Amino acid sequence: MTIGFEGLAVTTVAPAIAGDLNGIHLFGWIFSAYLLAQIVGTLVIGRQIDRKGPASLFTIAILLFAAGLVLAAVATDMYVLIGSRALQGFGAGAMYTCIYTAISLSYPDELRAKILGALGTAYVLPSMLGPYVAGLIAQHFSWRFVFWGVLPFLLLAVLLSLPVFRKLKMPVVQEKNETGVIGLSVLLAIGTGLFLSGLGMLPKALGITLLIVGLALMAQPLRKLLPSGTLIFHAGLSSLIASRGLFFAAYVCTQNFLVLALTDTKGLAADRAGLIVACAALSWCIVAILQARWDAADQGRGRNKRIIAGILLMIAGIGIMAWVPVLNIWLAILGEIVAGIGIGLAHTTSGTVAFSFSKEGESGQVSGSLQFADSFTPGVAVGIGGAIVALSQTGGMSMQAGITAAMMFNLALVLLSLVASVRTKRVQPFHQPASQPANQTST
Repeated sequence: MTIGFEGLAVTTVAPAIAGDLNGIHLFGWIFSAYLLAQIVGTLVIGRQIDRKGPASLFTIAILLFAAGLVLAAVATDMYVLIGSRALQGFGAGAMYTCIYTAISLSYPDELRAKILGALGTAYVLPSMLGPYVAGLIAQHFSWRFVFWGVLPFLLLAVLLSLPVFRKLKMPVVQEKNETGVIGLSVLLAIGTGLFLSGLGMLPKALGITLLIVGLALMAQPLRKLLPSGTLIFHAGLSSLIASRGLFFAAYVCTQNFLVLALTDTKGLAADRAGLIVACAALSWCIVAILQARWDAADQGRGRNKRIIAGILLMIAGIGIMAWVPVLNIWLAILGEIVAGIGIGLAHTTSGTVAFSFSKEGESGQVSGSLQFADSFTPGVAVGIGGAIVALSQTGGMSMQAGITAAMMFNLALVLLSLVASVRTKRVQPFHQPASQPANQTST
């Protein structure tokens, strides 16, 4: 809930941050720095957690996230703010990986849809209050208090969750040398950063150079760190991770640029824009609860169909929101609700399906892959979207035209996700009875 509140709050106040720190040209990096740092956090922690357990790693993640909040609250320029967002991203990615691993270890297959749905409801309160409260704070006080205000909730989260993590029993696994994973994760983050920096400098020669170098650095880590065949949508877990990464990237990117469209081209105050963004999060949570009931009713046999249905709804929702800069805000509300229903179906169900692929001692790796899908492609997508907006203005186009073009890019991502989703053929409904301990699961 704490991470959800912070994420939605920053989405609302990001335009105010960029304006106050004279960094509108770095607007996309407010989100990309956070999401790219999750790459390192999720992959490194995902490989370590199967051997060391989640308790100590969760503590480290909390401390890094807290340090990022403090640094953001006192930031005097955009570069310090971006650095603070990187700390927050690493901490958040590590925390989510610990949480997903705990779910995989603690619950059998037939209960995971329910617990993942319950996890989705942790966004209900942040989705209803977070954007609106953050908008009010930014409008009447300062965006800095948004970051300060998260710290007490973070402390409460530690007090409630850390004792639970300490009680988890991890399966015995063979020791592995993970030095290469850490190096590849860092190399991927650096390469992605160079790629995004190059996008921001186009069409200059330096921008083209950085873009090419970034792509070259990203190639090997992506092949090594992703499940085999992810980039070509190989059937099974690989296509599932690819599909999840693409549709979640489209969702995150749409949310970020919708706020920019509402505040910049429609002149809405930050608090009202935040309420519109909350529509998607609220419908997401409601559907996340319902999908658990549907999963129990059909014993998991309809999971693939629910993922595809969710993606189709996202296509409709994002397609509607693409017209917001041109038409009116009622389209934004409708599009948010439809897209929220879609992401609630696809995102929650894809997590349940992914856990059906985890073997004993690999819960952390699968959890890391899920979080990788939720961090890498959104980070790249937001950066590309920002570059599209910047290039449109450099070319003499209006902000309205640039945001519309970015929305069309998001639509292309979710369409590609649909292609990947039809390749996810392997689903194991209830491969383990409810009475069997989850850490004895085998695929």
